Amino acid sequence: MFLSRASYYYGTMDYSINDRMKEARQALKLSIRTFAKGIFLKSGGNYGDIEAHRVKANERIVELVCSVYGVNRVWLRTGQGEMFGGKKVDADLEQMAVLFNQLNPHFKGYVLAQIKHLIRLQNVSGAK
Repeated sequence: MFLSRASYYYGTMDYSINDRMKEARQALKLSIRTFAKGIFLKSGGNYGDIEAHRVKANERIVELVCSVYGVNRVWLRTGQGEMFGGKKVDADLEQMAVLFNQLNPHFKGYVLAQIKHLIRLQNVSGAK
């Protein structure tokens, strides 16, 4: 469903999850594209459709926004409470997720194999 800007600005529409997702993205100072990649969407256009109210944010997207960016689930769903307060994935892991999503499936498998190999080496050497 497409909501007109006039309806939003003149108070005839409720402030929605879509609006709060946009507010959180802007508070994080992330572009639509970067934010979308962080939550495993292939293009910023898909996420842009959420912010533009062309599509509704589904439960998977809501959960990813909360877990990846530390957005408070209650705030995102209801507007109550603080915007941030959830458990946020650390910055290195977030960057890895964004980069990993840019790889084709063959290279994703290679990266995972290398990570597993590095963990085995770390365990053998006792390094932390």
